Amino acid sequence: MEDAVSEGTAEEGMLAVSYEDICEASEVIADVVRRTPLVTSRTLDSMTGCSVHLKCENLQRTGTFKIRGAYNALSRFSGSERKKGVLTFSSGNHAQAVALSGSLLGIPVTVIMPGDAPAIKRAATERYGATIISYDKLDTTREDLSLRISEELNLPILPPYDHPHIVAGQGTVGRELLIENPDLDVLLVCCGGGGLLSGCSISAKSINPDCRIIGVEPDAADDATRSFHSGRLHSVHNPDTIADGARTPYLGKITFPLIRHYVDDMVTVSEESILRSMLFLWEHMKLVVEPTGALALAALLDGTVRAEDKKVGVVISGGNVDMARAFELFSRIKN
Repeated sequence: MEDAVSEGTAEEGMLAVSYEDICEASEVIADVVRRTPLVTSRTLDSMTGCSVHLKCENLQRTGTFKIRGAYNALSRFSGSERKKGVLTFSSGNHAQAVALSGSLLGIPVTVIMPGDAPAIKRAATERYGATIISYDKLDTTREDLSLRISEELNLPILPPYDHPHIVAGQGTVGRELLIENPDLDVLLVCCGGGGLLSGCSISAKSINPDCRIIGVEPDAADDATRSFHSGRLHSVHNPDTIADGARTPYLGKITFPLIRHYVDDMVTVSEESILRSMLFLWEHMKLVVEPTGALALAALLDGTVRAEDKKVGVVISGGNVDMARAFELFSRIKN
């Protein structure tokens, strides 16, 4: 893992997304996305000493929250822009969301994906009609490759998290959760590039300013946590974590200032904690969840976040995982 530090600070950016933008996004996506359920468990409450409410975006269309931001962004394209198409880059979940949104809106989609992207995510992206361009992460970065291909194909780039319409769409997850539970004491959200975390934190603080927002990252991909605590943008290079949705190299120019402004704390958890959280959700709650989807709950289950006698919301961000891969991961858990 490489620890590079940029010269930018959170204070240099402006808050590019408001709660009004999230409310507008809710209307835009209302007929497309599912209003995912909140799930509770007496076993989970007993284990953690608090009242836990899981927002199950693993049951969303395409299997993650990503459809919210993707559809919100692509729906703003004009007629001529829709004919031209769009380019994006993703290890899988954003790719699927943009591909499905493009098919619904009649927009051709090209996706840059790493060669080692999960097969289940690549197959779904192709099934939704996208054109995939593979690359080797050891040879180039997806950001550099996307800029080159964007120029070659004359296509606009829709990034996976650092875009105001993406953030606003993802913020509808938190809005739905807080509308149903306005008295939440704590909200836990996983963090990769920060689109989901920043959007949910805007919604939560707008509905309940006293709700404490905590972002959760893997120990091995802790760039956002270090950035949050230092006030300067840190990055990582190809972090080695099973949570592929959290392998983003750094927070964005849009998401970093929002997280610094709205989020109360950032914490990290071990790979073992992520696996145990994932296994708990599969075994005890019958929820098929990918490692990144179990990331936020891991901080509560392993005691990194203590919230005794509190009402806690946890975003379960996604469930796209190959079954064989899941069982292989579970075999790594130490007795």
